[in-house]
Amino acid sequence: MKKIEYFEKMREVLTSSRVVKLLYLTAFTFLITAIIASQNFFFQSIIDNGISKKDVYARKTITVEDVKRTEQHRREVAQKVVPILVPAEDEFIKTNLETLQKSIIQIRKKEKSKKEKINELKILFDMTDSTKKDFVIDFFLHVDEPSLKEAFEKASLSLVNILQKGITEDDYERNNMQTLIQNNLVSNVSKRQVSVITALLEQVIVPNLVVDDAATEAAKISAQESVKPYKVTFQKGEKILFEGEPVTRLKRDALREDGYNLYELNWQGILSIYILVILVTLLFLAYLKYFEKTYLEPRYLSLSAMLVALTCLTAVMLPTGSSPYGLPIPGVIMVTAIFLSPRIAFLLTSLLLIILTVGMQYNMQFIIIFSILALIGMLTISKIRYTRRFDLIKVGFNLGLAGVLTMLSLYFIDKCLIDASNTFVIKNYAYIFISGVLNSIIVLGASPLLESAFHIITPYGLAELGDHNQPLLKRLQMEAPGTYHHSLMVSTLCEAAAEAVGANPILARVGAFYHDIGKLKRPLFFVENQSYFSIENPHNKLNPRLSKMVITAHPKDGLEIARKNGLPSVICDFILQHHGEGIAKYFYNQAVQEEGAENVKEEQFRYTGPKPNSKETAILMIADAVESAVRAMKGATSDEIENIIDKIIVERLNDGQLADSPLTLNDLKIIAQTFSRILRGMQHNRIKYQEDIAEEFGKNKIEMPNKILDEDFEKKIKELEESKLPKVQEPENWSNNEKKDL
Repeated sequence: MKKIEYFEKMREVLTSSRVVKLLYLTAFTFLITAIIASQNFFFQSIIDNGISKKDVYARKTITVEDVKRTEQHRREVAQKVVPILVPAEDEFIKTNLETLQKSIIQIRKKEKSKKEKINELKILFDMTDSTKKDFVIDFFLHVDEPSLKEAFEKASLSLVNILQKGITEDDYERNNMQTLIQNNLVSNVSKRQVSVITALLEQVIVPNLVVDDAATEAAKISAQESVKPYKVTFQKGEKILFEGEPVTRLKRDALREDGYNLYELNWQGILSIYILVILVTLLFLAYLKYFEKTYLEPRYLSLSAMLVALTCLTAVMLPTGSSPYGLPIPGVIMVTAIFLSPRIAFLLTSLLLIILTVGMQYNMQFIIIFSILALIGMLTISKIRYTRRFDLIKVGFNLGLAGVLTMLSLYFIDKCLIDASNTFVIKNYAYIFISGVLNSIIVLGASPLLESAFHIITPYGLAELGDHNQPLLKRLQMEAPGTYHHSLMVSTLCEAAAEAVGANPILARVGAFYHDIGKLKRPLFFVENQSYFSIENPHNKLNPRLSKMVITAHPKDGLEIARKNGLPSVICDFILQHHGEGIAKYFYNQAVQEEGAENVKEEQFRYTGPKPNSKETAILMIADAVESAVRAMKGATSDEIENIIDKIIVERLNDGQLADSPLTLNDLKIIAQTFSRILRGMQHNRIKYQEDIAEEFGKNKIEMPNKILDEDFEKKIKELEESKLPKVQEPENWSNNEKKDL
């Protein structure tokens, strides 16, 4: 018993909706991952652990860059670039010289012993040659003021010359510094002054030329870019790889150029692809959950999954060298926009492009171009007229043209769209343009098949169902003409109201055409058909409860007829929901009169429902009741029409029949105004014919083929005009032709 209970619980868990959804999600993500990863199996048959397993020959003449050799040459060129030096601040050096000169003057003026002055001067001069140092100190201590001043001036002028030439780190070495100073001394410097000036400048000079790292790096990059890539050509039939040969970077690039896929199949790669696929799938489902709940149904999800799987499969199976711009991405955009919504089309296409770009290693131009096309497709498809199928071909043409223009703009920006010849780029233009047009033709032809397979009605399908030559509508016209006329009037009301409140007007109109097809089962039991066939009302011979059963059965009868004739489920919703759970009031009141209020319950005379759950079906419920009520009033005034509309809406609200619909009170106000406007037009008055004119129309015949009236009829009409109709005063300036026309 415990085992049985355990298995029962396991079965309940496994068959629960949450587990089933999780299984579908897992299966889909595994499928897409397997498709994307399947491209790598071919790699395993050629290379194993970096060693060629067999000889590989070039299938076409290919030219590839030897990246390793090119990079090595570029590094060598960069190393040879001389660093770029820029001058630093010179005022600091000049200030140091002035400070040194002032210090010497102050020491000379101090009233100290000669020995103390010599010691202080020795501190100022850091010189290795002691003989030269003693000479310089003796010069500064005993020379006269004019000679000292002259030495200082010549030192300052020489420093200016040196700074203008520039001092590098190499020049700062002592031996080089002395040579640099002596080569840049001003003229007329005595031998004694040379040593003194050199000693002065050695103490203050520092390098004033520093390396500009940014400019030097830019020079290196420029030098590297000037290096032309080393190219290696493999002729068709030439051996690219030998069996047992290590596969170098050059050989890998050659294989890739020849059309081989070189991405290794390993668990890390598969896991990476799977994580990406499941993340993208969850993003798509989250968007539907929070913004487009209507499309979370299995039929819509199945269609989306099929489109993604087929596109990925096509990408993997593309022949070697084929352009990815021939993928059926425009078809995915169009199908999703038509069968789901334009916004979902943009999202699904964008997420699919992410999977393809990463999984198939396409370049970034691929995702940029098709993302723009997805946006254009979303906008153009939302504006097409579904009554004209050729408009979809125009969308395909526009997508192809937009793809070419986008690709061309990227080509001009980057100078080269992809690393290929101009001939290959032009081939891409042809691929994307032909793909746009061809996909639109395929989508147009496949739409009926997809509608049937996934039970999704599109605007094209609605346009077909709205044709009055449809078998069910022809039957309704012949077998229940009153109901047919009522359906036409209701469809006019529904279409106008749906458009006014932002619902789907085509769906509302077509749904109204079919909402009463259940009356085909017993057309004579409905009052609108009885007058046409001139029969007595059969309900006069039935008790109210039996009549109620006949009347309230027509939604279910309609559902049965609809399913037999293959009507989509969205139209079946109109058939089932147009009365909701409302009361068949006429028969309820009749039962109350016959049986007493205490013996009759409202629930016994209600329709079985369900209540309307969309704007379109809720509009139909109100329009159905309003049209019947206004038609029954015969010649109702504008105020009476408005009152009956308001009364019916309030009754439906109070009875809770609109509780499941998304209509707001403002929507109901707009619907009431729309119904009133249209019904006032339907109830317009006509001019009544005079009795004697009507009699003459009855007595005399009009020969319709030739449009000629009998002479007697024309004569009598003229007599009537002269005797009863007011005469027109002829202006004097009328021409004979104008008088004749009058």
